Order: sequence, then structure tokens, then C-alpha cells
Amino acid sequence: MKHFIVEIDYLVPLARIQESVPAHRAYLQLGYDAGLLLCSGPKVPATGGFMLARAESLEQLQAFFLDDPFSREQLVRFAFSEFQPVKRQPWAEDWFAALSASTA
Repeated sequence: MKHFIVEIDYLVPLARIQESVPAHRAYLQLGYDAGLLLCSGPKVPATGGFMLARAESLEQLQAFFLDDPFSREQLVRFAFSEFQPVKRQPWAEDWFAALSASTA
């Protein structure tokens, strides 16, 4: 399993983003339910957002975000940065456990 920081940058005014936030968050729930996402939230100030994600490949993660309402409506730009989580809080170990299986 690979791990990623997903960065969102808004391409339209915040008022337009806010119209699509409920649909975006409902879509993200699919990612949480599938185990792809650990956390997500807006930047401060609200110019975009960040997510901590995992997937078998970058391509799999990018494909997931193609169906995000933010993406479909061309409201944002997504950037994906892969990283290796070598240290983490014990309470998050279950989510990161796939790392051990894929590198063992």
C-alpha cells in the first residue's frame, strides 16, 4: 500500500466551492468507507484542503478523485505527493498496517 498527501487548490471563488462542499464530503465518505482516507479538511485560510490517503497505486487514487464533485465541476486542482510513513501514533496503526504487509 502506498501513502499520499493529497493537496487541493481552489480554482474558483470560495462561495462557489461552498455550494459543492456537501456533495464533495458525501463523496469523500466513500473513500473513508473504502479505507482510502484517514483524514481531510480545509486549509486555513480556506484556499484549498489536505487529505491523508492510501491506495495500491497513484493511478488508483487519481481515478478515485476523478469522480469527486470538485473534480467533475472543475472547481479544484489536486496534487498527490507519495511519502513513506515510518513513524506514527499507535492509535493509527490499524490504518497503516497495510504498509507492513506490502513491504515485508
